[in-house]
Amino acid sequence: MTDALFDSLFMALEASPENNSLRIHIAQLLIEHGRLAEAAAHAVQAIQQEPGNASAIDVLTAASTALQKPVDAMPRINNAAAEETQTVTDEIPARQSFDWSQAEQQLGKTSVPPPFVDKPRNEYPQEPLLVTPNADSPAAIFEEYGERVTLADVGGLDLVKKRLHESFLEPMKHPELAKAFGKSLRGGLMLYGPPGCGKTFIARAVAGELGASFLTASLADLLGSHFGETEKNLQRLFAQARERTPAVLFLDEIDAIGAKRSTISSGWSGMRAIVDQLLMELDSMSANNDGLFVLAATNSPWDVDNALLRPGRLDRMLLVLPPDAAARDAILRIHFARRPIAGIDLYSIVMRTEGFSGADLEHIVSSSAEQAMLRSIQLGEVSPITMADIERILPEVRPSTQAWLSSARNVVQFGNEDGRYDELQEYLVERGIA
Repeated sequence: MTDALFDSLFMALEASPENNSLRIHIAQLLIEHGRLAEAAAHAVQAIQQEPGNASAIDVLTAASTALQKPVDAMPRINNAAAEETQTVTDEIPARQSFDWSQAEQQLGKTSVPPPFVDKPRNEYPQEPLLVTPNADSPAAIFEEYGERVTLADVGGLDLVKKRLHESFLEPMKHPELAKAFGKSLRGGLMLYGPPGCGKTFIARAVAGELGASFLTASLADLLGSHFGETEKNLQRLFAQARERTPAVLFLDEIDAIGAKRSTISSGWSGMRAIVDQLLMELDSMSANNDGLFVLAATNSPWDVDNALLRPGRLDRMLLVLPPDAAARDAILRIHFARRPIAGIDLYSIVMRTEGFSGADLEHIVSSSAEQAMLRSIQLGEVSPITMADIERILPEVRPSTQAWLSSARNVVQFGNEDGRYDELQEYLVERGIA
């Protein structure tokens, strides 16, 4: 294979970096052509995206094993490949081949320190978590993808879960009592807050509590290539949800589907039509659809058309903020699970990551795992993730929620005349951001 063909493959990968199948294929070709270090690097990236990908693990095993063989035992395609292989081999101490099967067996042994240096979870300080008062109405969830989850699977965020139970889940579970007190079993709820804080997961958990159908869509799923096709797709989605009641219809990135019509350029009449169609569907639901509840999520509630937030539509808002200490504890435990770890001071990590999103915490763990994995390859034996790895990574990661909170501060200060963001304002004041 020529360098030109490799260049074209790399360009395709750069255009689609999440295409793991392509990345693994390239890594396999790199091994065949003696470019072992590059193959190992691509395999590591593939494993980061899909930790259990067997093909990626096989490629990494083959590359790391070949790197540790004498140069004479390696296939020689051309002088350039041989020289590159020699350089890489010189950088890594000569050791016997890394036996991955034996290493996996060693993971269950007690020759390493305890995984966590634990402190009781009730020692975490209470962090204020503020949410808007109500979320109303019915819904349900049949897991169309993945296993069923409930609010019990959501770590921490006790006040959010309490509000959801009081204003939404309990009325749904006791419809006759709810109706006796005039509690509506229709309407919509919009989850908003910084990206990466679990809005989509909470939507699935809410539906999972009710054991009903769960349908989800974003603008990318609905957008059609012909005039009027997007509106038909939206109409078809709502019709399907009504047929499967009780059901939760989750609209992700609602600010893209239902953007403020006043901000849409006159040349984008198709986007205006989408908002109009969504309003019609929500009104139709209010008129004749018990058992269908619309959940929406957005990072930018101030960009959503105000008509969508009127009573009977998405008339409830729930603020989902960065995970509190208990939630960070739970999230970290999930990401450390099934990875070899030793002496991890979870309490220390939790207390040093206030304001971090769930995505930020995952990045800390996966980056530390990458360091430990590369070290294991060089040593020829399993080297677990330790606090030393965490200490190297933590200073490099900044909470991604800060940019969102800064932009939210401007909205709260200058666009909160109706008090819609009072709870968010209180949170910002508590954090010294407002």
